[in-house]
Amino acid sequence: MPTQNNEPLVLVPGLNCTQELFAAQIDAFGGDREVLVADNRADDTIPAMAGRLLARAPGRFGLAGLSMGGYVAMEVMRQAPDRVSRLALLDTSARPDGEDAVARREKLIAFAEGGRFEDVHVFLWQKLVAPQRLSDRDLEQRVRAMMRETGAEAFIRQQRAIIGRADSRPSLRRVAVPTLVLVGDADDITPPEVAGEMAEIVPGARLQVIAGAGHLTTMEDPDAVNAALGAWLAA
Repeated sequence: MPTQNNEPLVLVPGLNCTQELFAAQIDAFGGDREVLVADNRADDTIPAMAGRLLARAPGRFGLAGLSMGGYVAMEVMRQAPDRVSRLALLDTSARPDGEDAVARREKLIAFAEGGRFEDVHVFLWQKLVAPQRLSDRDLEQRVRAMMRETGAEAFIRQQRAIIGRADSRPSLRRVAVPTLVLVGDADDITPPEVAGEMAEIVPGARLQVIAGAGHLTTMEDPDAVNAALGAWLAA
């Protein structure tokens, strides 16, 4: 997949996710550039996650984050916008959590704290992928494996960080690099209208909707996502 540069690319996983979330993207783009995956498991605030990413990242890089990874990416743009050459926000939202969302997160935190971490997957799986992918056992096992690798303690930290995140809509107006906003048309967690809002805020942003995909677009339709990312990297 040809691009016009080989600048480093930093990928930022979502809640309960590991580099497996981006396996197809690492394969597609790792041949001619350095591809790094941020570690979001050690911190309990989004600013701390962003700071850890910046401490380990190259001097200047392309940045793509999915879901919680998008929250971190938007915080990186607040902390060090001069280090980011291009931005991709995948299946994410610039809005803070409302009361209902916080209550759902607190319920899942209680599961994890009470020794019911496996129940977290049962609850989330119904929302993570498009309806037609719910019976995809291979995909579900990959998602469950990411959860188990993340672990209950890191999951709790991540949820606390998400609950406490800032409203990123004001800062998105200052983004001045090529920006891709991508979302699955069946994303039930951060739906297309939320992506559309971000694309309208960021000057010159491109909105890409992936047909037949839910919240985990990079795993559900990697070819379509890679095509969109390839065009973004070449912009």
